Amino acid sequence: QVQLMQSGGGSVQSGGSLRLSCAVSGSTVRTGCMVWFRQAPGKEREGIAAIDGGDGRTNYISSVKGRFTISQDNAKNTLYLQMNSLKPEDTAAYFCGAGAKYPWSCLLLQQGLYNYWGQGTQVTVSA
Repeated sequence: QVQLMQSGGGSVQSGGSLRLSCAVSGSTVRTGCMVWFRQAPGKEREGIAAIDGGDGRTNYISSVKGRFTISQDNAKNTLYLQMNSLKPEDTAAYFCGAGAKYPWSCLLLQQGLYNYWGQGTQVTVSA
C-alpha cells in the first residue's frame, strides 16, 4: 500500500522561503512520477509542479516557475518542494501526489491522473 506522509509548511512573511517534504512508503520515488498540488480557500486544487523520478524531468506552472523547485532524494525516498520568494497568493493547502495512472501522464498537472495523495499541509504567506 502506497502512503505519502507530508511535513513542513507553516507561516512566513512575503519574500520568505519554506520547504515541504513528502515521505513515500510502499513505492519508490526513483521510478515514479510525483506532483505537488495546492488548494487556496474557495478555489479549485491546482497542479503546480511535477517530476519524473526516472530521468529527473520537471514541469511547473508559470506562476511558480523560477521560485519553486521540485526534487527528490532517492536514498530517503522523499519528495521535496523548495519554495522561495513566497507571495501572499501562494497561501494554500499543499498536497503531494504519486502514482501516475498512465505512462503518458507523467509530468501532467491534472489531479485525476494520480492515484495517491498526502494528507496536506498549510502554507500561509503574510504581506
